Amino acid sequence: MRHVLLLWLLGLLPACAARAQVDTTTVQDALYDRPFIGAMAQTAIGGYLEGNTNYFSEDGIAEGFSMEVRRFNVFLFSAISERVRLISELEFEHGTEEINLETALLDFRIGTGLVLRGGILLPPIGAFNQNHDAPLWEFVDRPLVSTEIIPATLSEPGFGVYGKLFRGALAFTYDVYLTNGLGDGVLLNGEGRTHLPSGKREDLFAEDNNGSPALSGRLAVRDYRLGEVGLSYYGGVYNTYRRDGEAIDVRRRLHLVAVDLDGEVGPVALRGEVAWAFVDVPAALREFAGHRQWGGYLDVVVPVGRWPVLGYEDAVFNANLRLERVDFNVGTFASTGAKIHDEVEAIVLGLSFRPTPETVFRANYRYRWERDRLGNPAVRTAGFQFGLATYF
Repeated sequence: MRHVLLLWLLGLLPACAARAQVDTTTVQDALYDRPFIGAMAQTAIGGYLEGNTNYFSEDGIAEGFSMEVRRFNVFLFSAISERVRLISELEFEHGTEEINLETALLDFRIGTGLVLRGGILLPPIGAFNQNHDAPLWEFVDRPLVSTEIIPATLSEPGFGVYGKLFRGALAFTYDVYLTNGLGDGVLLNGEGRTHLPSGKREDLFAEDNNGSPALSGRLAVRDYRLGEVGLSYYGGVYNTYRRDGEAIDVRRRLHLVAVDLDGEVGPVALRGEVAWAFVDVPAALREFAGHRQWGGYLDVVVPVGRWPVLGYEDAVFNANLRLERVDFNVGTFASTGAKIHDEVEAIVLGLSFRPTPETVFRANYRYRWERDRLGNPAVRTAGFQFGLATYF
């Protein structure tokens, strides 16, 4: 029944998404739509901080209470000239456990409809990979589909073009890029399944493991009265199929397709994404690893009050709901015809408080079901999370 409800809600989104107010910001604008960038500033520094607490139990067994500072990200922006802009993001995860240069790109603007871009990019697969800053979200954890099917946050060196065109109340955006692409870890990893996020490589910023760049792109339309809908693609050869000029494997490709949207029905904000992955896996491993995957989520954010609080005249309290599902192995066993499971479902209930649009305090209750390939009784995980995130 949960499957039917989630599919029904995700399918309903395109028909019901409606904006209650004018919003001229598209997903494509996310990199530059950050509070630290002033209209007249030539160079600016900003960033965001994200931290939270966790208390979870798995099948009734708890590991206790813990706290973490997940991210401290630093942005640098420079308007070098009238047509040239630079933006970069340096990410510190869990203190200094992981330090990543998430973006470092240069834009050369020929016109609104054509901008050349090069550097370390965020491939536009779905909306979340480009628009994932923690202060923008009412939930502590990122959507499962955006981190387990789409390998967000995915940063790759490359180049391409993007632009925006207007017609009446509509804005059309497009992005097209060539990047180094994912690597052998898509299949050869410690997860025991086909896992696109494991395809990120340590040498990703230095070279392509197979000399065949990945292609990514996104087309979107935004009606400033209704919302934005996007269709995106990411694909290419992922395996190392030759070494020292000698063929050691056939070329194996992966394809990711995603649909995303963001809109409002009256005061209720809706945000969702569905993605499908198709991966060329050796036939002998398909039942074990999986060659077709899909996932989706739906966020529903309902304002429950807007009151002056401690001098904040427009402080907002929200009630939030997230439904999500990921299926890592779509198909059946050849020997029995039974469904292959290997799937995760979750529901998240939450409250959030925004004293200003740039800062959010979040309280979540998360309940998750996880089934193995054989469909044995689900492992159930439940717990509470409290967190905060703010731009600076």
